[in-house]
Amino acid sequence: MSRVTLEQWRMLKAVVDAGGFARAAERVHKSASSVNHAVQKLEEQLGVEVFQLQGRKAELTPAGHALLRRAEHLLEEAADIEALAGALATGVESELHLAVEQIIPAARVIHALEAFSREQPATRIQLHEVVLEDGPQRLEQGRVDMLLAPQVPSDFLAQEIGEQTMVCVAHPGHPLARSGAVLTRRDLRPHRQVVLRDSGEQGSGEGGWLDADQRWTVGHVSTVLEVLRSGVGFAWVPLDRVADDLASGRLAELVLEAGGRMRVPFYLTLADGDAAGVAGRTLADALRTAFQSLPTSTGMDP
Repeated sequence: MSRVTLEQWRMLKAVVDAGGFARAAERVHKSASSVNHAVQKLEEQLGVEVFQLQGRKAELTPAGHALLRRAEHLLEEAADIEALAGALATGVESELHLAVEQIIPAARVIHALEAFSREQPATRIQLHEVVLEDGPQRLEQGRVDMLLAPQVPSDFLAQEIGEQTMVCVAHPGHPLARSGAVLTRRDLRPHRQVVLRDSGEQGSGEGGWLDADQRWTVGHVSTVLEVLRSGVGFAWVPLDRVADDLASGRLAELVLEAGGRMRVPFYLTLADGDAAGVAGRTLADALRTAFQSLPTSTGMDP
């Protein structure tokens, strides 16, 4: 049996977070003497000094720092277990947060959401359209329940459920489209490139080939397409989004010596598969089914 209780670890963390015993007592709604006694008891049981006096202020000892790091993991795990129990008790989540990378075929996501809502009409969906590292950041921070994106955070397991084709296009009147030649990077460099901004909190804003002398960075795929249709730039865009434009001649595919078309696999990553309730599991199944069962559109063909 553990000699130290979770409550004692919680008191220790409260003292450190609050910067003192009195403030910690206010936060946890206990008396200062109770908090002090819990920490002193912890030190006695472990045989380790956690705090040392620096003037009139108690500071963590090196051993205290090491113990607190482990205790924080322990407290997080305990909170996760309680959250799991709550999810299991209720069975069905009232709301789910789904982050979807903007390049992923929207029609299939909508098909999945429609199928999900028929089975779980009482569960609300918060759909977050993300770019680059925003999705993984939201998943790691616990702000979404699942992520559909080419990126997979390093500490998570994911399932590949589809792929997107990115194609380099421009307006048919653009000099690159009119040249009729096989284009190299030197041909692309003098012209304006349109790219998507990373929607994450600390995102650098761009990805892929970025060697153009001029560059416009925008926030949504739809904006990229509007810029391209105006004739002032070139970009790699999801092929399913421009299939009609290419067929009608509104946009033209650029012929590059390499990399004109790129296949990008994407993955379904759950924040916590064990903690997912009925609604979470239903949504994950609906997404897998939508991408595996729908016939491949012309926009996804090479």
